Amino acid sequence: MITLRMMSTALLMNSRDELLMMKRSLTRTLSPGLWAAVGGHLEPHELNNPRAACLREIDEETGITNTEITGLHMQYVLIRLNKNEVRQQFFYIGRTDKNPTRETDEGELHWIARDEILNRPLPYIFRCLLEHYFQFGDTPYPWIGSSGLQAESGEPIIHWNPLLDPEQI
Repeated sequence: MITLRMMSTALLMNSRDELLMMKRSLTRTLSPGLWAAVGGHLEPHELNNPRAACLREIDEETGITNTEITGLHMQYVLIRLNKNEVRQQFFYIGRTDKNPTRETDEGELHWIARDEILNRPLPYIFRCLLEHYFQFGDTPYPWIGSSGLQAESGEPIIHWNPLLDPEQI
């Protein structure tokens, strides 16, 4: 049986071109010891509003509120299969110069300079997303990424496409 897990994640940048990242606790089940963004699972009442889930997760994990964030917009939707679970993750991009005011048992929060981010140990999916974002930046449309394997080598890959309404083209 295949199940579905939905998540919402925030990439928060500051005016110094740093990204707020979490070094995940070694005790966490998901990506222990790796660097990731702030985010988590959608609650049942948030299934039609991943932005609300993103704002809730930001507040829970950092203490930064929606009034302290500017320009928060969905830039990516990632879909991948993990064993018998389809994972759908919404990534929002926003800006804030507010420093985190909360501690969390999920990991330690740090502002990381953009040119140092890809030198850190990152989950594969997150690394691919950041590489894509650093290449294309904010676009007027979100991107959809689906994970798979390269036909010739069998290596993992993410296929990126603009998420566009065909009736608006």
